[in-house]
Amino acid sequence: MSQQGSYVDELENIRRIEKKWQKKWAEAKIFEADPKPGKEKFFLTVPYPYTSGPLHIGHGRTYTVGDVFARYKRLRGYHVLFPMAFHITGTPIASISDRIKRGDLSAVEMYRKYIMRYENDPEKTEEILKTFVDPFSVATYFASKIQIDFQALGFSIDWRRKFHTGEPLYNRFVEWQYYKLREKGYITRGSHHVTYCLLHKQPEGEDDIKDADVNPVEIVEFVGIKFKFEDGYIVAGTLRPETIFGATNLWVNPNAIYIKFKWKDEILFMSKEALVKFEHQYDKVEVVQELKGEYFVGKKAVSPLGKELLILPADFVDPDNATGFVYSEPSDAPFDYVALRDLKKNPSVLEKYRIDPSEVMKIEPIKIMEVPGVRDHHAKIVVEELGVKNQLDKAKLEEATKKVYKEQFYNAVMLENTDEFAGMKVSEAKEKVKEKLLRENKAIIFYETSRKAECRAGGKIIVATIKDQWFLDYSSEEWKEKTRSWINRMIIYPEKYRKLFLDTVNWLDKRPCARRRGLGTRLPFDRDWLIESLSDSTIYMAFYTIVHHLRRLNVDPDRLDSSFFDYVYLGKGDEREVADKVGIPLDELEKIRSEFLYWYPNDQRHTSIGHITNHLTFFIMHHIAIFPEQHWPKAITLNNSVIKDGKKMSKSKGNVVFLRDIAEKYSADLFRLYALFAADLDGIMDWKEKDVADMKKQFLRLFTYLKRRGQKKLMRI
Repeated sequence: MSQQGSYVDELENIRRIEKKWQKKWAEAKIFEADPKPGKEKFFLTVPYPYTSGPLHIGHGRTYTVGDVFARYKRLRGYHVLFPMAFHITGTPIASISDRIKRGDLSAVEMYRKYIMRYENDPEKTEEILKTFVDPFSVATYFASKIQIDFQALGFSIDWRRKFHTGEPLYNRFVEWQYYKLREKGYITRGSHHVTYCLLHKQPEGEDDIKDADVNPVEIVEFVGIKFKFEDGYIVAGTLRPETIFGATNLWVNPNAIYIKFKWKDEILFMSKEALVKFEHQYDKVEVVQELKGEYFVGKKAVSPLGKELLILPADFVDPDNATGFVYSEPSDAPFDYVALRDLKKNPSVLEKYRIDPSEVMKIEPIKIMEVPGVRDHHAKIVVEELGVKNQLDKAKLEEATKKVYKEQFYNAVMLENTDEFAGMKVSEAKEKVKEKLLRENKAIIFYETSRKAECRAGGKIIVATIKDQWFLDYSSEEWKEKTRSWINRMIIYPEKYRKLFLDTVNWLDKRPCARRRGLGTRLPFDRDWLIESLSDSTIYMAFYTIVHHLRRLNVDPDRLDSSFFDYVYLGKGDEREVADKVGIPLDELEKIRSEFLYWYPNDQRHTSIGHITNHLTFFIMHHIAIFPEQHWPKAITLNNSVIKDGKKMSKSKGNVVFLRDIAEKYSADLFRLYALFAADLDGIMDWKEKDVADMKKQFLRLFTYLKRRGQKKLMRI
């Protein structure tokens, strides 16, 4: 038999051994951890997975590292609790069910394939698929399969404590959390700008936006400056209102559609896409006329400074970014400088629009700010340094833009031709110019997303103003200061991420915490709303300590009110009254309270780096808001993401490696070895089949060697 064939046989043998011991562990219940007073405990958690489908090796890396921590601590003599649950809250699972219910062929086929990873019977597969019109069926089916995948990887989890976030028991626990946050004054109601899904017509958070866990979507403020045009105003969006003094012309996309509309007492012009966002941020408008972009080309508009500017064609203007109009300031904006340079080099482009090329040739950059060491126009110098060829050289233009803006923001001062702003630092002038334009009704604020985004069901994400929205108000300086102080005392590893935690605390403000649609817990003081998916997942580690007792005692969820959780978690209230209210013996209530006190605080939380700017910071802040200091989390460890063969894994590319594949194609121990040794915690793990094959050979050599040593030892005995 060839060596390769021998390795295949040995790998199958290893899988059999893994299954044998996994079965023995389960039968012996060796990972079921009950309190042992006097023995030092270690409570480790890893975020519960979202159950919208099978998990992949990116998730597998995080859970494997967490399991290694748990096993290491056991070997060091600690009494370890490593529990697990399942997250179903929010809109993604509901959206999947909606798509399947509508007969969306891509969704139906995708979920048929997912089910077939676990079911060999085609008829059973179709029966299960039919049940997916109910979102709870999706959630509970994949929760059960994820548990099987975790068991196949040998994770040392206490499964008695599992739950999902749609269960009534958990709902009561989350309601208690929200009553406590409201008592503290951390929940408010009012109007606020939020990321909003046009498909579902509601705010969407990170968990509901596609890829937002690795590529966050932020709200960006543009200043929409009004340029007098015909009987109204063209609204041109900018991130740098201080550059209005150097405006030389306007850009419009000749192929895009623009709308002339009446709002209040004014006529405004902006792109069709921008109008949708405008109406969600302000009010409904009266549409007057629909115009193609070429209508504006060659005409003139007047800036708020009274300067007449020519409107020129530019394909680089994205009608779906801000207002769809851009003013040009070529002295300090590399894109504008290169676009103007390209147009001068190719005046034939202007013939179509009957523009006299000499008008364009006369347009020159206007220097409005002084950058130390820069004598010429800043954009020109950086463009030439980087060798930008034309407008199509977008990567270099982005680099040039970042370099120019950064140097100017921190180091530049405004020149004499900027009126009362002369001598100001650019960072100060930016705000002062904006304030003046808004005060004189020469501009509006327009909000945009930091990148184009969709919800997990394909709905377009925009920024909208929501009225009467419920918010978690993270703006309290007292709350922030307590959090910063605690973060500086916690163990954060890798250490370099401590600053990102502190930065996140600093910029956190109001965050929508409720929505109208999806799965989850009703807001207890306004039951028309559901608590948002990240907002219900902040202190659930405490629920692990008691949920198995609630099940064992068959506690009716309707009898669990705030008094029960106040007593168990905070030691408040009369224990006899609480026991009677819940309908359990007093000694059982004391047992539940004692179990919480034994395991808490959460000694270590392990997860991926992408959760720092949301879940992990909320996790710390909510513990600080609700619990006494002795129950605040002690340590957070982090690992980076996983790619495959140098590329990001995605379903569209067909390069996703599912955890189910590990059990069937590789082995639990082989995967665990690779996950631990292929990269440091803060390094990106690249799953390369060649490297996996090389590690398999080394792993099997070791296995063969150990097996032979064991056989020789038995022979001697």
